[in-house]
Amino acid sequence: MSKMHREGRRHMDIQLIIKYLTDLGGNNNREWYHAHKSENIAASAEFEALIRELIFSIGEFDSSVIHNEPKNLTFKLTRDTRFSHDKSPYNPAFRAHISSMGKLPVPVGYYIMLKPGNQSFLGGGLFADMFKDATAMVRDYIVQNGEEWEKIIQAPEFMKYFTVQGSALKNVPAGYEKEHPQAEYLKFKNWYLEYPIRDEELRDAEVFLTKATELFRIMKPFNDYLNKALKGFQMPVR
Repeated sequence: MSKMHREGRRHMDIQLIIKYLTDLGGNNNREWYHAHKSENIAASAEFEALIRELIFSIGEFDSSVIHNEPKNLTFKLTRDTRFSHDKSPYNPAFRAHISSMGKLPVPVGYYIMLKPGNQSFLGGGLFADMFKDATAMVRDYIVQNGEEWEKIIQAPEFMKYFTVQGSALKNVPAGYEKEHPQAEYLKFKNWYLEYPIRDEELRDAEVFLTKATELFRIMKPFNDYLNKALKGFQMPVR
């Protein structure tokens, strides 16, 4: 991060975010939400300030994200409760996805969720498992580029912080070799990373920002690999 940018940026208050989300979690109803709109606006501004700093710091090793505006990368607090037993109208979490195409799931990028109760995490990779074309593209790429995959996920720095996660089939899907060296990963329908963040790690915004930037830097080769696999992917038209 450039010295000029570091000196010119505003102080961030992540605790204000956590307090608002904690209060919302304890008062998860529309009446409370609308009565505390000013707190929502203040907390959202802090979160957008944090995302802006992350865009700058990630941009030092991944220039494809620099053009993003924070407000275009965040997700709504409201939940879709139509098919859920839990009818709470809000998810008390601030979330954002930073990639070359904003918050779209593809291309993959850098994900952050702030949620009180030690439920925050930093993530990367392909979280969505409902895009059959995307799943097939990544499987096919792993088949052809298995050594590169292993080199990335076996790197000591990567293994120190991350394990590849995903929803997986019981068996290697039809059309793929059961004995392939990366057979276990061919069972996956999505491939993503999560690094948990405890509430106490959010007390100092500067320390958290430094840690988040470093973890995103370490996951970049993983994201790059998936984005090469997903080159040409088209989001389904609704």
